[in-house]
Amino acid sequence: MYLFGFLATDYELTLDRTNWRWGKKNINILVLAVVYKGIAIPIYWLLLNKRGNSNTRERIALLKRFIKHFGKTRIIRLLADREFIGKDWFSWLKQEGIDMTIRIKKNAKVSNSRGELVPVQYLFWCLKAGETQRLEGTRNMNGVDVYLSALRLPDGELLIVATGNASDHAIENYARRWQIETLFSCLKNRGFNFEDTHVLDLRRIKRLLVVAVIAFCWAHRVGEWQHEQVKAIKVKKHQRLAKSIFRVGLDIINEALFKLAYGFENALKSLFPFLEFNQLCASG
Repeated sequence: MYLFGFLATDYELTLDRTNWRWGKKNINILVLAVVYKGIAIPIYWLLLNKRGNSNTRERIALLKRFIKHFGKTRIIRLLADREFIGKDWFSWLKQEGIDMTIRIKKNAKVSNSRGELVPVQYLFWCLKAGETQRLEGTRNMNGVDVYLSALRLPDGELLIVATGNASDHAIENYARRWQIETLFSCLKNRGFNFEDTHVLDLRRIKRLLVVAVIAFCWAHRVGEWQHEQVKAIKVKKHQRLAKSIFRVGLDIINEALFKLAYGFENALKSLFPFLEFNQLCASG
């Protein structure tokens, strides 16, 4: 938090799971992160000793940890995908005054203008590809009043989000949820290959994850500094960076550590020219 200057700001949070399977063991991690410049910075996480979705108790436990240290009033909103729904969960968020922007399933039952329960997709049937709509007033969903907004995607699928407060930017806000997916890819296949670990004990995985998160934050902060203070990363025609900030930072750290190790080897060779370097390493 200190590294990114979060203590002086309010927070847009995102909640999601990452999981993989090693042999017969399911590795399932629930992560709460802060939305930050195109990526999410992990703050708290919980290893789930099971496969599949988290439950309300587990989600609340993570939010309570955040609230305990940073305060509830600092939360702008919580972003989450379709698996993070449910009456008890939505009720708790409303009770705590935590605004939410959460995608819901198209067949979720909500009240229409006459108070009848219908699949939510029926309320947005007229939307064409690329069009968005926000319904006026609240609609009841599982006993909780929410505001509803939708976007018709190019493939015809409806993206429907429920919010705690009325917002004309609900779809735009929800789009930032994807930043936690970018985080997961950095921790896994695009960075540290965390899912390749053969560690199965949950306590050891938790400790190992701490190391990976620290390394991720370090790499991203170095890349951010390089991009903003030294040399801006080239922007391609599609307006995306030619290289991610995380990758730039990780490459700088890797190069620095290589030079440090190479310099240490040369120093030892100059001090002990009569010994092979391998012998020096073996002798400690």
